[in-house]
Amino acid sequence: MPIMSGAEPYHHAGGPVGVLLCHGFTGSPQSLRPWAEHLAEAGLTVALPRLPGHGTTWQEMNRTRWEDWYAELDKTLADLRGRCPEVFVAGLSLGGCMALRLAEVHGEGIRGVVVVNPSIANDVPLLRLAPLLRLFVPSVQGVAGDIKKEGMVEVGYTRTPVKAAASLPRLWALTQAELDRVTQPVLVFHSPQDHVVKPTSVRILRERLTGGNLDVVELADSYHVATLDNDADRIFAESLEFIRTNASVPLQRD
Repeated sequence: MPIMSGAEPYHHAGGPVGVLLCHGFTGSPQSLRPWAEHLAEAGLTVALPRLPGHGTTWQEMNRTRWEDWYAELDKTLADLRGRCPEVFVAGLSLGGCMALRLAEVHGEGIRGVVVVNPSIANDVPLLRLAPLLRLFVPSVQGVAGDIKKEGMVEVGYTRTPVKAAASLPRLWALTQAELDRVTQPVLVFHSPQDHVVKPTSVRILRERLTGGNLDVVELADSYHVATLDNDADRIFAESLEFIRTNASVPLQRD
């Protein structure tokens, strides 16, 4: 299956600190590519995989489920941990949910978590209806491309594959149920003007992560895909500083 232009995965071999970047639902690595390149330039080893069913056609994505996307991330994480003594995970939207899930499952194997407008709650009306809609329609209107910055485009699907979306409630439920296992430092970037994910997810994180390991940064000039929006440079700089602060080894070998 041909890959959409710009949706290719990105990998960079850098120093002993690694970061796994997780793109969002119906999106592609393109939405995180500038972030990945910024971290690579700072000396990190970076892995930004393309999740199964993404970056091709929504019809192909309809043959995949959250378990397939998570398995790809888990495999990439295992490879990254084999090369780097310390690894961070980061993600956008549903990629933020899967980054948190990785932190829950792998515990001390992950040094810290950075998420941008994470989606961990079943609060999007369209997606909430997906388990029922999948019996009648193959796709509905897409959610990609919520960007304030003029001229910026996200490489993603214009349609949401309903069967794939119907698998999301299970992931959200699992992630919420085990948030108390996230003891690593967590940095959240949140856009109050987000037309895809409601504030519920960040509210849940504030309520559940009460061990002093959560920091939330508000993004005043960006919509949902903030990594391609007006506040992107702030995300890049502050996430890099977060990694530097919480890593116990230098980002790059001398």
